Amino acid sequence: MARVRLTKRVLDALDPGELVWDTDVRGFGARCQTKRRIFLLKTELRGQPRWFTIGEIGAPWTVDTARAEAQRLWGLIRSGEDIAAIRDADHDKTTVTQLCQRYLEEHAYQHKKPKSAAVDAQNIANHIIPVLGKMRVTDVSRNDVDAFKRAVREGKSFLKLKTGSGRIGPQLRGGSGVANRCLSLLSKMFNLAEQWNYRPENTNPCRLIQRYAEKRSQRFLTTEELNRLGAALNEAETDGSTSAYAIATFRLLLLTGARLGEITTLRWEHVDLQRGLLLLPDSKTGQKSIHLSKMAVELLANLPRRGASSFVIVGAVDGKPMINVRKPWLSICARAGLHNVRIHDLRHSFASIAAASGASLLMIGKLLGHTQPQTTARYAHLVADPVQTISETVGAALATSLGPRK
Repeated sequence: MARVRLTKRVLDALDPGELVWDTDVRGFGARCQTKRRIFLLKTELRGQPRWFTIGEIGAPWTVDTARAEAQRLWGLIRSGEDIAAIRDADHDKTTVTQLCQRYLEEHAYQHKKPKSAAVDAQNIANHIIPVLGKMRVTDVSRNDVDAFKRAVREGKSFLKLKTGSGRIGPQLRGGSGVANRCLSLLSKMFNLAEQWNYRPENTNPCRLIQRYAEKRSQRFLTTEELNRLGAALNEAETDGSTSAYAIATFRLLLLTGARLGEITTLRWEHVDLQRGLLLLPDSKTGQKSIHLSKMAVELLANLPRRGASSFVIVGAVDGKPMINVRKPWLSICARAGLHNVRIHDLRHSFASIAAASGASLLMIGKLLGHTQPQTTARYAHLVADPVQTISETVGAALATSLGPRK
């Protein structure tokens, strides 16, 4: 890590994630985070390293004022003052809103995938801050969290934001699922609050709070529905009413069991038609390979490439992937007479067909790219019981010997 004399020019040149130390004051430095830049002081108290955030770069914290504060803190340390206790006392004033901001900047944006971090930010803005934001982190109790959980479920937590038509946007509504997600998010933040010395250890108020029971939505297309879907896709392709890339998206989802984002962001450099593989450098579960059937290989081989775009599924803007496939999907469903079918249900249908073909749960998990067995367990009812299968096989073999019953 660089050691230079901190100046405004040095601070302005900081890149995200970069940390520089000052040559004038030991332990005094500046760090550029995802959303903010801070001055900090690294010390050692009672043989243990301690980091203190002096403040965010900008008024009132200039290089000179922050350096002076660092020198003041060193003076307190040398005189025997317990600055850790002093700084920890300041944490008693930290609000839940401030904890949320630090969680996003120092944890979510640093360690989570962009989409997951965006969902956290949305739940924080729509549910956590409206209910708990003004409370001090040290004051939040188990009763407060339980009341928060009920408020989210009943749709009473979101900010009273309205669209132009005067209706609350659907992304702000509550429900049992949203309440459970917000509860998990809040629990993670309070775990970090203990790590950041905002609360004593083992005082997470989310502990022992019961989650709501959720009924997972699993829709599997029947053979007759799959036939209607295939006919609708063929008709839309023939009359040109739907983008060829949208049609290819739906077919690939059904042929591979991939997630929507894995197909819409797929680049040609990650397609190996010779070996029949999609080699994804990143996905929801990390690096992943998807095996392609002959039909999927043929589909990709015949898909036209537009200009110099590296994306397989090309959008309306040159060089950009297709963003919104919801509208063409609704059009296809209407043409096929399919009701209450989500795009993600194509992935479920792929798994159901695999199960009907004799695939084990382990194989289904590998096909779908699951990293945890419990994720695949939702398909257990589709997989034939091997004991029952063997029993039927033995019974059939003995049927001739035993003869018909009298």
